[in-house]
Amino acid sequence: MLDRQDHAHNERNRMNLQSDCSSCFGLCCVALPFAASVDFAMNKDGGTPCHHLQSDFRCGVHGSLRQRGMRGCTVFDCFGAGQMVSQVTYNGRDWRQAPETAQEMFNVFPVMRQLHELLWYLNEAMTLQPAQEIHSNLREALDETKRFTLLPPESLLRLDIAAHRSEMNRLLLQTSELVRENARRLHRDNPVRRKIGSRGADLIGAKLKGADLRYANLRGAYLIAADLSGADLRAADLIGADLRDADLRGADLTDSIFLTQSQLNAAKGDANTKLPPSLSHPIHWVD
Repeated sequence: MLDRQDHAHNERNRMNLQSDCSSCFGLCCVALPFAASVDFAMNKDGGTPCHHLQSDFRCGVHGSLRQRGMRGCTVFDCFGAGQMVSQVTYNGRDWRQAPETAQEMFNVFPVMRQLHELLWYLNEAMTLQPAQEIHSNLREALDETKRFTLLPPESLLRLDIAAHRSEMNRLLLQTSELVRENARRLHRDNPVRRKIGSRGADLIGAKLKGADLRYANLRGAYLIAADLSGADLRAADLIGADLRDADLRGADLTDSIFLTQSQLNAAKGDANTKLPPSLSHPIHWVD
């Protein structure tokens, strides 16, 4: 079991993996492209500043993004990669001060985001009691990924990030299986969970209101616009699940694993939705 020192260390790590826009050079508003859609009211090329970006790198319409058709901005989470690239990788020198570094910085940002996302998952895995038997492997993976985040820009761009993600995913899958092995003993005859199947299940628009989804494997599941209101998702693996417009009102996600703030931001919920302590209710959710 984690001692107090380890627990405090993991909490500090998680704090560093939360976005701090005040310490970022507006990288998500510049580096990333988007296309006019239900999530964005306009087209924007990668490397081109959004016209709402101000001289202080803050969004000029942050308080009304959803009303302006920019819902995608309210869903995105960089896991703290923005401030890492801005303040550590480039030592606080922004792309306006040093335009010769701009394109490189914009290319580094998505690499760093992937590393920080992995750090989020690995930190969570370290807190899960059933995964104690692979604690040393998780610690090595966490330390290696942290070392990558401290590399200079040119080395970050040479990283085989796909290979690293694949290696880390094997560990995260092993963690998930250790946590969910209770499913082989508890709720063995749950017909709903049998119906879901394996990774990447197509559950778009599924009627799962009040469903018992404890210990379910929802890795990469398509849950777009699914009705999960009142569902029990404790200890369900939600890594990579697409929760856009999923109804989570009154759902219990307290012990779900590998859930992110970005997934919640894309979903619908209310004050009765129960969340893990590391996550928060999006401000656009209905009270």
